[in-house]
Amino acid sequence: MSDFFAHETAVIDEGCNIGAGTKIWHFSHIMPNCILGEKCNIGQNVVVSPGVILGKNVKVQNNVSIYEGVTCDDDVFLGPSMVFTNVINPRSAVNRKNAYLKTHVGTGASIGANATIVCGHNIGKFAFIGAGAVVTKEVPAYALVVGNPARQMGWMSEFGHRLNFDAEGIAVCEESGEKYKLDNNQVSKI
Repeated sequence: MSDFFAHETAVIDEGCNIGAGTKIWHFSHIMPNCILGEKCNIGQNVVVSPGVILGKNVKVQNNVSIYEGVTCDDDVFLGPSMVFTNVINPRSAVNRKNAYLKTHVGTGASIGANATIVCGHNIGKFAFIGAGAVVTKEVPAYALVVGNPARQMGWMSEFGHRLNFDAEGIAVCEESGEKYKLDNNQVSKI
């Protein structure tokens, strides 16, 4: 008996390491040599390609494709039908399996429904990618980005609220009361 749940329609290839308490739902495919941390939730019709690494408590909504070269830290949220890419210039007739670019998603980041993350661009911790955004460059920690191509519209707290910085570069999360500092276009929690 395993310490994770997989629906009977899920396909889990050999060589995967799946953490305790993880749930894998209908018609999802976990390919060889993946690492899924504890308490992850893999929604319906998800593909996790070979070698992908997901931290603890990663929430993957329905119809998400996580391609080879992607790593996600703990507490990442991947919204419905979002997708990562792994080749910058794909052609059906050209084999570029040795040209996969890596993408890393930092702790606590959220990626909205139908967003596309173009490979080779990392997402900083607690960043917030709006629904439908197309990420074509690095996203800083705590940044809020939206649109196609994605553009930064502000900053978000770890609780997912917009941060409004005062003249001294200090903002307070409306839900948690935690304070943040904006200095040299970088945000840190204080």
